[in-house]
Amino acid sequence: MAACHVRSISLPSRSHPLNASVEDQLDRLRSSLTTSTSAYHKLSGLKALYECVEDFLQLPSTQQTLSSEQQKERGEEVLNGSLLLLDMCSTTRDVFSSMKDCLQELESSLRRRKGGESGFSSEVESYMMSRKKIEKTIRRCFKNLKSTEKNIASAVDAVSMLREVRETSLEIFQSLLSSVYQPKARSSSHGWSVVSKLFQTKRVSCEAEASELEKIDAELLVLKSSKDINPVQVQNVLKGLVAFESDIQEAEEELEAAYRKLLKTRVTILNILSH
Repeated sequence: MAACHVRSISLPSRSHPLNASVEDQLDRLRSSLTTSTSAYHKLSGLKALYECVEDFLQLPSTQQTLSSEQQKERGEEVLNGSLLLLDMCSTTRDVFSSMKDCLQELESSLRRRKGGESGFSSEVESYMMSRKKIEKTIRRCFKNLKSTEKNIASAVDAVSMLREVRETSLEIFQSLLSSVYQPKARSSSHGWSVVSKLFQTKRVSCEAEASELEKIDAELLVLKSSKDINPVQVQNVLKGLVAFESDIQEAEEELEAAYRKLLKTRVTILNILSH
């Protein structure tokens, strides 16, 4: 997975209070990356950050820095960064939408059947094929993002602040994509061997340590491999799928709102650079 290494910058003690507000929101976002904070709360934090950024962009000092002829190249970097963030947000939103459709299709398949002698092998395989397509999109996104990584300069001005905002935002999107990305959950030669091991070792004492997607994969393994499936077992799987779908739906809505914030920020930057 691509990783964006963010280095905190120290602004002068007499900086405008809005600098401190942006830094405070950045610190909160960084904290969310090191905890099990939900996608909803990460995106809420991202929206709060860009509300502060929008105010930060209205400062005369910020606009002077971005529009300065001497800083033209750095201003263009900020503009290009805003486009990268829009693309990343759009990709994340599309991935979550595809994941929701994938879950809904599986839920529908499980509800239509009761298992029987053939189990749920075909339904689970169909679901995993859809998952592979989603994972391919995520891998491509990570690869493209890695190729755009740059070192953050040590300057302590408006451009450096916006660079830090960009890098932290990218980490948030990477974190969200990783929550629906489990490429190592299945080995190519043994299908679900790793998931099987997960199910055997974690279901008794360490289940809380597994991600929601890992738990679902482990439970689906049982449906796929078992011929004698009882209705209660199917209902338990459905319960997990519905709960995870609800989280995805909530995140998808927040991603739409975050996209609008990012778009507004890009328009503001464009207006500053055009004057």
